[in-house]
Amino acid sequence: MFFKPKEEPKRLIIQRNDPNNPLAAYANHAFELDGYEWPSVEHYYQAMKFADTEYAEQIRQAASPAEAMKLGKSKQHNKRKDWDKVKVTVMTRGTYIKCRTYPEIAQQLLDSGDIHIADLSQYDYFWGSGRDMRGNNAFGQMLMEIRNKLTAERQPA
Repeated sequence: MFFKPKEEPKRLIIQRNDPNNPLAAYANHAFELDGYEWPSVEHYYQAMKFADTEYAEQIRQAASPAEAMKLGKSKQHNKRKDWDKVKVTVMTRGTYIKCRTYPEIAQQLLDSGDIHIADLSQYDYFWGSGRDMRGNNAFGQMLMEIRNKLTAERQPA
C-alpha cells in the first residue's frame, strides 16, 4: 500500500517589508488619509503610534518606509496608550485605502482568489508567520479580510 503525501495548501507568500510587492506595507504607493498624503502604508502605520503630532509628521516625511519604521521604534517618544488595541485597525485602514486608491493593487489582491496569504517573516510572530509558520500572521489575515471586503463591494446590491 502506498501513501500519497499530504499536499501543502496553496499559499500566497509575501513579505510586509518588500518594497517591490504592491501589497506590502513598504510599497511606495502614496495615498491620502486623514487629510495627509502618506508615502506608504508603513509611514502611516508608524506615525499613528504616536499622539505627538510633530513626531508623527517627522515619520510621515521619512525618506523611506524603512526609515519610518526606524523612527517608529523610538524609545524616546511614548506610544499611544491604546496602541496594542488599535494597531491592526490602523494597518487595515491604511492598506484598504491604498487598495481603493490603486485599483490595480485591489485587483491583484482579488486575483489571489481564496488562497491563504502568509507574511513570510522569520522573526515576527505577530504580523508574520514566523520561521515555523506558527505565528499569528496578522498581516496575511488582514489582507484576506480586505480581499473579502473588496469582493463583497463588487457584488450587486
